Amino acid sequence: MGTVNFIWNLTKNYFTFGLIGLTVSDRYASIVPVGGISMSPTFNPHDDSSMRALTRDFVLVEKLCLEKYKFSLGDVVVFSSPTNHKEKNIKRITALPGDLVSTPHYDAVVIPEGHCWVEGDNQAWSLDSRSFGPIPLGLVRGRVTHVVWPPHRVGKVERMTPKSLTPF
Repeated sequence: MGTVNFIWNLTKNYFTFGLIGLTVSDRYASIVPVGGISMSPTFNPHDDSSMRALTRDFVLVEKLCLEKYKFSLGDVVVFSSPTNHKEKNIKRITALPGDLVSTPHYDAVVIPEGHCWVEGDNQAWSLDSRSFGPIPLGLVRGRVTHVVWPPHRVGKVERMTPKSLTPF
């Protein structure tokens, strides 16, 4: 009888902590891996393929910003790809609704209400709004606030707008 009681209590505890963890991950914050070099040097500055599993960055994504879609220029966000909803991307917001953006593919684009313009820090290796245009804010899944892995890179992710990315 003692063993059954122990297993039952253990199962209840695991289930309870699982539900709490799922709720926190879904509503408040989660940790996600950063793949690729489109945001280098902000993330994955040394993308050595032989050591990628140990050196790639993991980031903390806060989701409270989604309640009222409070974003600022220079925020790094995670969003669902507009071309493949199963794929998540990480890019920097470089223009918000009402801003005017010019790129080689578009003469001038006024960012519509409820959308934003995102670009990777490593423009040569980034598939971003320069390819698919402004993204709906509804695709944004959260704002990146900190690098949490690897240990030597732990720290806050600064909001910045590189001069090369500023809208005119």
